[in-house]
Amino acid sequence: MASLRYSFLIIWFSFLALIISPGYSETCTSQKFTNNNLYSHCLDLPVLASYLHFSYDSSNTTLSIAFIATPAKSDGWIAWAINPTGTGMAGSQTLVAYKDSNGSMVLKTYDIASYSSIVPKKLAFDVWDTSAESSGGVIRIFAKIKVPSDLAASGKVNQVWQVGPGVGSGGMLQKHDFASANLNSKATLDLLSGEGSSATDPRLKKKNIHGILNAVSWGILFPLGAIIARYMRTFESADPAWFYLHVFCQISAYAIGVAGWATGLKLGSESQGITYTIHRNIGIALFSLATVQIFALFLRPKKDHKYRFYWNIYHHSIGYSILVLGIYNVFRGLNMLNPEDKWKTAYFLVIVVLGGIAVLLEAITWIVVLRRKSSKPT
Repeated sequence: MASLRYSFLIIWFSFLALIISPGYSETCTSQKFTNNNLYSHCLDLPVLASYLHFSYDSSNTTLSIAFIATPAKSDGWIAWAINPTGTGMAGSQTLVAYKDSNGSMVLKTYDIASYSSIVPKKLAFDVWDTSAESSGGVIRIFAKIKVPSDLAASGKVNQVWQVGPGVGSGGMLQKHDFASANLNSKATLDLLSGEGSSATDPRLKKKNIHGILNAVSWGILFPLGAIIARYMRTFESADPAWFYLHVFCQISAYAIGVAGWATGLKLGSESQGITYTIHRNIGIALFSLATVQIFALFLRPKKDHKYRFYWNIYHHSIGYSILVLGIYNVFRGLNMLNPEDKWKTAYFLVIVVLGGIAVLLEAITWIVVLRRKSSKPT
């Protein structure tokens, strides 16, 4: 009886799983449609748990599609598009489906000329037999598309897909996330063979260079230079070597940081509509503070000068500001770039090691200073 009861429970929970999430199939080949449509090809798209079923009639350049995805929120939207001019969402001819305030499914077309205004608009080519349905939290888009002659001649189109959190008044789409999956939801679709290949982000190399330069500069060299200046000068035998090491680290960090800052500006100009406001503003602040700090080298008065005390306040306050903002902004950049976990872990370990060294040297230098004071006559 016990084995029979366990078998019944297993069957029951399996049945519940099928009811609750009918759209979360492992592959597109097992998916069925309520309208019993059949398509020649299907693809498990590489990101956002999305699927595309399609058939292409080359004689009249008609593309029939069924796109399946789960919106970012229960009242969110999904989108599938063809971009005739590029690989991203800007310039794409888009089909968007979502539930209206009454819970009814709506499918609209968007000609996304730019990111500044994303509102319903007629597409540059004919679309008909459009519909959308929803069940189990999954939305499906159905449509037939007249592929433009220039794209039909090549037999390939750039497809883009996306999911978002909601829709505002007038069909204004709320911004989707900018995680790695959202930024890489694009691919080349071969209409004849039925194959799809991921479209590589042409800016990925620049993003990696930008991240490496800034991590080395603001995230490693600047903290290392600060550690050298704070602790090595305590030891008389290290004078003036500590000063030259400190200057070398900070000037090198500034030069590398300027290069990283410049690549960031270039990436920003190439990413219209995508703005990481906090990361960008901190980067501008870091560049400005570091430039002012470099001038401290030329304005540095002698040790016995009456203004040396005020110079120290100016130099130290700006230096520690750069230290904190730099490390914080590197972590923000890593979250946006979203590399493999090993890179985040590696940088975290570097910061932990530098922090551990700083704590150890802090204790040692205090011991040295206190012993010197105790050894001097009152």
